[in-house]
Amino acid sequence: MRCTIVPPHMLEHVARAGDNAALRDIARRTLVLSSTARTERRVLPLEPPSPTEDFVPDRTIDDARNREELPGETVRAEGGPATGDTAVDTAYDWLGVTFDFFEAAYRRNSIDGAGLPMISTVHYGRDYDNAFWNGEQMVYGDGDGTLFTAFTGPLDVTGHELTHGVTQYTAGLEYYGQSGALNESLSDVFGSLIKQWHRGQTADQADWLIGEGLLAPRVHGVALRSMKEPGTAYDDPQLGKDPQPGHMDDYVETYRDNGGVHINSGIPNRAFYLTAAAIGGNAWEKAGKVWYDTLTGGKLSSTADFKGFAAATLATATALYGADAAETAAVRQGWTGVGVPL
Repeated sequence: MRCTIVPPHMLEHVARAGDNAALRDIARRTLVLSSTARTERRVLPLEPPSPTEDFVPDRTIDDARNREELPGETVRAEGGPATGDTAVDTAYDWLGVTFDFFEAAYRRNSIDGAGLPMISTVHYGRDYDNAFWNGEQMVYGDGDGTLFTAFTGPLDVTGHELTHGVTQYTAGLEYYGQSGALNESLSDVFGSLIKQWHRGQTADQADWLIGEGLLAPRVHGVALRSMKEPGTAYDDPQLGKDPQPGHMDDYVETYRDNGGVHINSGIPNRAFYLTAAAIGGNAWEKAGKVWYDTLTGGKLSSTADFKGFAAATLATATALYGADAAETAAVRQGWTGVGVPL
């Protein structure tokens, strides 16, 4: 499974409608690399790895040196000193923050729950406008400098992509249609929560943006996506307008992008935001706990749709807090607020 942070519809717009020939070529090349550049997908064991309590990160940063081969040359390993290369050192730090978040918030030991080594490759390709999880590791492009900055910059990019690994090792949500949109949404949810945890922000203080700081200064936009207000993250001549819906009334039926996984994820994203905002406080503690337990509890179908996932989160909230609890009511209101009845 290869999951990219920049949705294909953004790059397709640049490749098709952009007025800059160099950017059109970069977008086309990025689309090709994003669809083909990967290692073989890891075949997961029939039984999940045994959880361990030895919470020690094992990070490796490799440098592709602008080539398109993985993993590249190892330039920093766990415990090694800073290199002075911003991309290398930031990637190392963000792996650590993500590891620490899952340990502190949910007692999860790395991506697989059993201390999986965390590997990242930086400086992938030339002007590569994306970052992705390929089933085994993180890969970052440097951006083109005109539309996108370095993909190692925003913490939530790393958090988002590594959460695809958590999903891979737990519910294994199929990357198509509504289950694929849930897969994308869960990565946005925990990408945002990792950033909030790192910054010490409550739900009402958070920006709820995914990829804030990734768009270059001249781009008309603030991020790749907004969980609070889907469809408002950007409106730019080169990138187009953010197409994400925030309600089932506007659900997009499409065969592109694996059935619209990056577009329709706006609906469960907003459901989570509404839930977290209603509960208040630190979003990772209660709303995040509900979503995490639902993802990792072993009862979620790999083909779950929005209604099935919503029902599962309600059942989780009921088990955690009680049927009449305010937290359970917030989960129900979050989903009904985006047109998914419970």
